[in-house]
Amino acid sequence: MPCTIPQHDLDAVIAFHGHSCPGLAIGIRAAELALSHLGHNDDADLVAITETDMCGVDAIQFLTGCTYGKGNLIHRDYGKTAFSFYSRKTGKGFRAIMNPAARQPKEDPTPTDGRTLMREHYMTIPLEEMFSLDWAPAPAPRPACVLQSLTCETCGETMMESRARHFGGQTLCIPCFSKVEQKI
Repeated sequence: MPCTIPQHDLDAVIAFHGHSCPGLAIGIRAAELALSHLGHNDDADLVAITETDMCGVDAIQFLTGCTYGKGNLIHRDYGKTAFSFYSRKTGKGFRAIMNPAARQPKEDPTPTDGRTLMREHYMTIPLEEMFSLDWAPAPAPRPACVLQSLTCETCGETMMESRARHFGGQTLCIPCFSKVEQKI
């Protein structure tokens, strides 16, 4: 079944991202999957975990309302085309991983239209063919918490308490710590 996201939302996602590409289409479809199963962040405490930093993450942010700043978009740099979504309200969640077979359109792309063909393929392939789902693979991540800000004793800049390093009796930020730590 073709993408069910309204065209005005698709146009807004493309404007937000800056161009239309196959990677953005993958994220649009992953977001569509999350919205159809769990709802939007306006009516559910939705969390998205991306295992990639590809273009599609912009679509997930834009369409689901999950963002880094709110702490409900989590990036795990695994290089996989996989996305997990959770509703903290209902406890439901799933991990969607792109099926390798979905990367092969029914027609062979030519060098001049390959990106367009892939984008259109991703926008029209049925979601159940595009992604494999694993329901509730793990509990939803805990909500973000506000931590104390600490001051680096070398550069004077502040950082989150959870990112501070201690070395030689001093509180250091990660860049200053890496300048003095011998094992890095």
